[in-house]
Amino acid sequence: MTTEALNPIVVLVRPQLGENIGTAARAMLNFGLTRMRLVSPRDGWPNPDAGPAASGADLVLANAEVFSSVADAVADCRHVYATTVRKRGLIKRVVTPAEAAEETVERSVRTAILFGAEATGLANDEVGHAQEILTVPVNPDFSSLNLAQAVILCAYEWSRHAGLPRGEELDLPAPQEEVDGLVHQLDAALETSGYFRVESRIASARRTLRSLFTRPGYTSQEIRTLRGIVSSLTRST
Repeated sequence: MTTEALNPIVVLVRPQLGENIGTAARAMLNFGLTRMRLVSPRDGWPNPDAGPAASGADLVLANAEVFSSVADAVADCRHVYATTVRKRGLIKRVVTPAEAAEETVERSVRTAILFGAEATGLANDEVGHAQEILTVPVNPDFSSLNLAQAVILCAYEWSRHAGLPRGEELDLPAPQEEVDGLVHQLDAALETSGYFRVESRIASARRTLRSLFTRPGYTSQEIRTLRGIVSSLTRST
């Protein structure tokens, strides 16, 4: 995989203003990041307000990809971070931008960083697609960052660590689409078996299920083994 292909992908989830998309693109290119993905931008795409705000980062905007869901946007990624100042009750490791950057360089796999909508951030189900939570250690009495500020902090830390030597090669984590396949298969099996009994708890149970299988960073072989186990347990006799 080329060096550019290993650069983190910045995924803006439900961005509201074209100006904010443009300033995020400017922040990315300042530190060598060029791959932006947009999930359901509120005002559609392309947005005429993004270009002037990007101040010359036209390459990022021209190549931006649009997706209808977080799952689709990160399907080909092997590690995903969700930026949020809150843990939101999900059992996931929490890292700083510096820690995430160092580990991204060490992993050498396609990585995405999710940034939520300006007013609301990421929803619980969106955070559920990430292996880890990325939180900026800001002043607890004033923790408000705008979108471009959050992006530039992560991009700066990545560029600072990008020149470090990589460790020995390990088995790669499975792409998110393989993890999603396992989660959907298990969800269907649990639905058939009557596991989801209490209506008010179904959404929470499904978030916990997804969190359980996204957190460890299973390899493709481990995913295939787990899917084989589920198939064996649910096969008609």
